[in-house]
Amino acid sequence: MDTGGRRDWRDVGRDAADLALLGILLTLAAVPLLTAAAAAGTASAAVRDWTRTGSWPSARTTLRRFGRAVLPGVPVSLLALAATALLAADLAALATGRVPGGPAALLVTALVAAGLAGYAGLVVVEVGGNGGVRWRASARSAARACLDAPTRWAALTGVVTLAGLLTVLVTPVAVPILAGYTVAALHAVANRRPVSVAVAGPGELP
Repeated sequence: MDTGGRRDWRDVGRDAADLALLGILLTLAAVPLLTAAAAAGTASAAVRDWTRTGSWPSARTTLRRFGRAVLPGVPVSLLALAATALLAADLAALATGRVPGGPAALLVTALVAAGLAGYAGLVVVEVGGNGGVRWRASARSAARACLDAPTRWAALTGVVTLAGLLTVLVTPVAVPILAGYTVAALHAVANRRPVSVAVAGPGELP
């Protein structure tokens, strides 16, 4: 936490440890796959509290958020898994020459995939502002924000792309730790300018 505008190494070390723990918990909660969206939304809500107040939510609050987010997050998890699998298969087919298109098609597909990942990152940030739920409304709000601020969308795309590259390069043990830092980086980039809070649609949780 900031004290008089100055931070020493203990503050930085504590923040680093907190984000590492967040990433580990996020990864563990997402292991069943169908809970991946709930885990990401809950982690995003925790980071939002931390960036706004300087302190993390209580374990009770976090568990309550996760419990509320599990069922609404199942369709989101399935959609994300399906989209990721399709894009990965498409990229692999283009890279190995199993489908026509060559380097140009591979580059376009990779750019589209990266852009979608950046958009998904902003959706996660928006969901964090809604307590880890209301994915549909958050997706609409993130889409408007991407169109209104393409440079921020590009920056978020860069964050997710870098995180993906580091995931491939670092040892598997470090991947969960990287998850926490990625969520924090997404919030830092998205909050450089105000991100509108999504308005719940009919039938969505308040």
